[in-house]
Amino acid sequence: MYYPAIITSIGISISLIPFLIPIRLKNPIFRKIKAILIISLIISIFVSITPDKAQTGAPFHKYGKAKIAFFGCNYQIMLTQARFCSENATFEWCYCNNWPAFSTIAHCYNVGFPEEIDSLLGMCNEFNKTLSRINFEHAENYYLMNSKPVEQHDGFSTYPAKINDSETYYFKHAYEQFLGNYDISVDHGVYLFMYWVVVLVIVSLSNWFKIIFPGITKKLIDPVTNWFRKNITTPATNGKNKTNELPMGKFFDMLVPSRMETLILLGASIVCLKLLVVDIDYVENDPLFHTKREAILRFYAVRTSLLASALMPLLILFGGRNNFLQWVTRWDYSTFIMFHRWISRAVVGLIFIHSFFYAWYIKIRSVELQPYMFWGAAALWAGLAILVQGLLVLRRKWYEVFLLLHIVLAAVFVFGAWVHVNELYCVWFYYTSAAIWGFDRIIRICRLYSFGFPEAKVYLLPDDTLKVVVPKPENWEAVPGGHVFIHFLRWDCFWQSHPFTYVDSESHITLFIKVKKGVTKSLRDYLVLKHDKFTTIRVAVEGSYGESTPARYADTTFFIAGGSGIPGIYSEAVDLKKSNPNSRQKVKLIWVVRDYQSLLWFHEELLALKETNIDATIYVTRPNNAIDESTQLLSPQKVISEIKSICQVYEGRPNIGKLIEQQVEESTNSVAVITCGHPAMVDEVRYSTCQSIDNPQGKRVDYYEMLQVWA
Repeated sequence: MYYPAIITSIGISISLIPFLIPIRLKNPIFRKIKAILIISLIISIFVSITPDKAQTGAPFHKYGKAKIAFFGCNYQIMLTQARFCSENATFEWCYCNNWPAFSTIAHCYNVGFPEEIDSLLGMCNEFNKTLSRINFEHAENYYLMNSKPVEQHDGFSTYPAKINDSETYYFKHAYEQFLGNYDISVDHGVYLFMYWVVVLVIVSLSNWFKIIFPGITKKLIDPVTNWFRKNITTPATNGKNKTNELPMGKFFDMLVPSRMETLILLGASIVCLKLLVVDIDYVENDPLFHTKREAILRFYAVRTSLLASALMPLLILFGGRNNFLQWVTRWDYSTFIMFHRWISRAVVGLIFIHSFFYAWYIKIRSVELQPYMFWGAAALWAGLAILVQGLLVLRRKWYEVFLLLHIVLAAVFVFGAWVHVNELYCVWFYYTSAAIWGFDRIIRICRLYSFGFPEAKVYLLPDDTLKVVVPKPENWEAVPGGHVFIHFLRWDCFWQSHPFTYVDSESHITLFIKVKKGVTKSLRDYLVLKHDKFTTIRVAVEGSYGESTPARYADTTFFIAGGSGIPGIYSEAVDLKKSNPNSRQKVKLIWVVRDYQSLLWFHEELLALKETNIDATIYVTRPNNAIDESTQLLSPQKVISEIKSICQVYEGRPNIGKLIEQQVEESTNSVAVITCGHPAMVDEVRYSTCQSIDNPQGKRVDYYEMLQVWA
């Protein structure tokens, strides 16, 4: 228990009492204060229940030179087989309260650790034995005059045990490597953690700079900046594939990070490998290990365990929906999930090396297996299983199974690792990881509760699209371009939640969901049996998540949506015009759809564009596809005609590169390209935008991606 945090929790709880009175808080400032107090209380409670072992272990605990000196001398004296005190007495108490014992260890310190003499005297003060430098000198003289080899002692030693001075240096160097490796490994874990802190700080400063200083950002069009943005920060790692999976042989595929993300991961890998191998050495004639192999196995096993432990809190934090770093860095959820996956691979890899080396070590030393080892093995197997079942091909084919297994295996992984290290000075890393996971779940429950559990109207529209109209609470704040996770509270799928962008209105939010597999398919099959293809379903909504892009600062905003990617794009485009009706900013919207049938499910929103000054264009790639006349709309042809009176409609597939090039030429100054849609189209937009960054007109061109792909 951490008592200062308990007192803090009590204080926050008292402060919350006025906000718990069941009245509607119309003032947004009061609502934010209430939210901050609730979050602070949850964090404070987790801190207050921190186990004592977590407070005294790594990264706060290290042996240090004082402990290295004590253990080095103590082990050398133990090997003489001299007995100074009863078995019930601790070594520390015995050395401080038995003069022959103190004389023996004083001589060892004087020979091998003269710089740590004060730490020895300080240790005795902790055992209520006050000794000074003069006492230390008397003890050294007493040793020189009275020490005898251990063979001459019978029972408890009444004289100092004579030790080999030359061997003292072997014990010194052996413990400097043995315990020093633990201390260095703790430091290296901190360095590895700090690598990510530095990356996050740089990214945060860069992304917030665009928002705080938009005018300066527009002027950053020099050759060096443009080269860096065109070749480092914006493009895919290689070619165009970023949101669209890259095939890996006949059966496998993978999502490739952006080039900047790849460089960050490469840097993390180099730092991790460097920290893994440096400062590990073998002491010749090491008295602690019989062979060099044993020593190296033990040293690397310790090093890998602490590096893996240092990454655990980041691993859990990056995988959470309520990750505060999303707001700090302006990175989206899919970016953190991508890093979550790669960090998990590094952690499991390090733990595998740790387990393999320790298994080899205990086999050589014939060490008896302990229960904590089995918990570690359980954590390792759970981690390996997560890596296998997390393959993209399996995630997409059996997502519901993946999700359930992932939660169970992750719990086994963290809990098993926690029990494994419970006596090994590493508990803090795993308690913090568990606390982060618990915090995320509690906040998610609070979000669900605050939204309520309304009945949503669910329609099956043409083109296999579900329209879900959800009544929203009075004070619920929508985020233009944001997304929510929705649970359909039916017995067969209530535990699943899926993310969707939405269109906001005064009393409700509307989600347009493309029917695929799993939940959406079962809903479609259920609605097909309904005469009017309509039903009401009680839902739970978690969100809103995400942030609007900085596109509002550009002179021209160019929104490109494909298929069901239109809701988020539409919401942000409309918000730009409604929030700044007198702005001279040009807002252009392009929507690429398969056929005219696809226009019908979004017709109300398209007709609403008449009240805005948005330049909207629609591309129909398969115009000859037949229109289902059985739709609920009175006259599909009439609706399409109305849409054509508001939006420019072209038949055929657009040339994305030429469209972006044209917008850059026509813009007065800066251009922001925002896209969401089919992954292949989004990757094409990214690629084409990169090519336009160093345009001959010298205009600032920025790229923003709303599509989030993590499964």
